Amino acid sequence: MRRFNVTGGSTGQLKVIASLAAGTKERVLVIEVGEEQHLIGVTAQNINHLAKLDTPISNDKPPTGDNFKDKLNMFMAGKLQPNANTGSKKSAGVHDE
Repeated sequence: MRRFNVTGGSTGQLKVIASLAAGTKERVLVIEVGEEQHLIGVTAQNINHLAKLDTPISNDKPPTGDNFKDKLNMFMAGKLQPNANTGSKKSAGVHDE
């Protein structure tokens, strides 16, 4: 079976807005079809329509930098400078002797 990457693709009127892993081979997706957004469940064998969203969610937010993926993308884009002291004992006021 061929595997597809469905996290953030867009083709014409069909766009993946959000994706969340629900298991090792299961995902919950918010997709946009035209002007409507739908919640779907995807497994290795099935795709199930779970709900039509009455209030669409926005995907226009810039990355917050709260997770590793966002920080890596921001660093690669030159928007984040590395900080060698982040998370080290010395930055917390603990000194080795």
